[in-house]
Amino acid sequence: MDFASLMKSQILAPQSNSTAKKYLKRSEVEAQRQADYLREQDELEKARIERLEKKRKRDEDEEGRTVAREAKKKRLAEESRRAAEEEAHTEENARRKRIGLPELEMKADGDEGTLLKDGEEDVADDSLREKLKELDEPRVLFGESHIQRLRRYNKITAKALAPTMSKGPIPTILQLVNEKDMKVPEALPEAAEAKTFVRRQIASYFDMVLSEWQFALSRRPTDVKESFSGKQAHHSFLQARDNLTPLVRKLETNTLLEVLLTAINDIVHLMQTKCYVKANDAYLRLSIGKAAWPIGVTMVGIHERSARERLHETEKAGGQAHILADETTRKMLQGIKRCLSFAQTRWPPEDLGQLMG
Repeated sequence: MDFASLMKSQILAPQSNSTAKKYLKRSEVEAQRQADYLREQDELEKARIERLEKKRKRDEDEEGRTVAREAKKKRLAEESRRAAEEEAHTEENARRKRIGLPELEMKADGDEGTLLKDGEEDVADDSLREKLKELDEPRVLFGESHIQRLRRYNKITAKALAPTMSKGPIPTILQLVNEKDMKVPEALPEAAEAKTFVRRQIASYFDMVLSEWQFALSRRPTDVKESFSGKQAHHSFLQARDNLTPLVRKLETNTLLEVLLTAINDIVHLMQTKCYVKANDAYLRLSIGKAAWPIGVTMVGIHERSARERLHETEKAGGQAHILADETTRKMLQGIKRCLSFAQTRWPPEDLGQLMG
């Protein structure tokens, strides 16, 4: 290429590009940017939808495989159960045939639970349905047999006849008496029914004392509750409640010793009449007894004395130290003492007539 043709091409080059737009408006640039952004967002949305669709298909496939596996497990388990039953049935029939007994028929799948257990009494189906209706229960459930309906009725009646627990600090199945009927007799009666009522009275009285104690603790200000002395008072209440729980259980089951029941009756009677000094004396007689040396001392000195055998004569007359009998009795007597101390502050002797009518 010579110089003339080169110069000609250079001169004609700007003229050919003069038709192209050299500058763009701001609105055109913004419109182009918006178009690019929308196109990019559309592509991202399509990719997201495609990923979700693939994940949904994978989940559906996995769920289908899981259902198929579970169905296969159930089917195999059912087949194994039937095979085991058939094998056991065959072996039983073979055994019965050897000893000359008739063969057993194969039990159908829906015949389970058609025999009464030992101790169950059968009821006519019509009567059973009427009894369920009286209890506001459905008379018939779907797929329920007569035996299943009978067992459902027995379960409902067993719950209804179960003893109800009281709602006091120490829940008990004893039927607690009202406050006007809590006053125990001065001496423990001899009749069995009267003793049962005395046990209910004693349990009711300690339940009332613990309830009053709990209510008194709940009425304290917050700063008193959170103080050291307030926490100690609450701990004393909890300890007294825990210590009295064995007493309530023994009163429920009538397993409390006669001598303990008599002594506790005396203490409760004196507490109800606000003779707290005599009640403390009765507590001391119950806890440490009347012995001169309650801890078991038999020799006061090194010399033999004529009156030494009298040191423990009072134990033979019922003055033994019950607090040393076992740990449960010791805690039980401590709980009675704590209730005695609280009753002395809650119902002081000068307010005679405000307690027990």
